[in-house]
Formats: sequence, C-alpha cells, structure tokens
Amino acid sequence: MPKLTSKGKEQLKSSVGKELATSECYPVKMQRIKAFAYGTGDHQWIHVDRERAKAGPFRTTIAHGYLTLSLIPMFIHEVLVVDGVKMGINYGVNKVRFPAPVPVDSNVRLRAKLQSVEPVDNGGYQVITQCTIEREGGEKPVCVAETVARYYG
Repeated sequence: MPKLTSKGKEQLKSSVGKELATSECYPVKMQRIKAFAYGTGDHQWIHVDRERAKAGPFRTTIAHGYLTLSLIPMFIHEVLVVDGVKMGINYGVNKVRFPAPVPVDSNVRLRAKLQSVEPVDNGGYQVITQCTIEREGGEKPVCVAETVARYYG
C-alpha cells in the first residue's frame, strides 16, 4: 500500500477512517536497546542482561516499551507526508498500550490509520493517527498508540 502524500487538510479529511500504509520492517538490535537504556537510565535486566534474561519470562532480552513507541516518528514518515505546510509538530499521544513484547533482533513495522482531522487555533489542523506496531511473526501488536500531530501554514 503506497504512503499518503497530502497536499492539505481537505485531502487528509478524505482519508479519515482509512488505513494509510504499512512501513518497511525495521530490526530492533541490542545496540539500540542498550543506547535507549543509557539515554533513559532504564537498565532493568529484562532489557540489557542477556544471561539473566534467558531465565526470565521472555527467555531473551526485550526492547523497552517506550523504545518501541519512540520508533513511531521514524515510521510515520514512511506512511504519511503532509505537504504545503510550514510546520508540523508532535502534539502528544492519547492512548498507548504494549500488548506484546519485542524480543531483541525482532523486525517491527508500522500500520497506520487516520482517525480524525480537526481545525485548531491559529489556522492549523490536528491529525490523530492510530499507529499499530507489529512484530514480524508475532500474533499480537507490540504497540498501539493514538498519536496527535498539528500542522500550520
């Protein structure tokens, strides 16, 4: 499914309720997990200690949930491009869940669906996108989040 390249809010509005696209797969390697642990100070053994994790509930190290969530900005550019604006900003996230873990060396991808496009102050518009990150070979999504972006000009 090709990504949506929007020329403005009217074109985006016509895509509400539709799945946009699916991104390419991205590998979640130990180097990224350790870098995230270093950057956030979250060094819990299920993320960074391969030997201890072998005896843990997942039998291997897993990515942090927030690491998985942090991949959305990278992925979203593969599935949605909004042209004809001066600025787009990340306004937040409404709902986030991590239904399944991301074992080290997994491949993940994003599936996105536009939920709403609404006007906001200063002539901008707010776009809510349902983002579902899937793990290759997994039965459940690894992250489901409603992201909120605002576009101006």
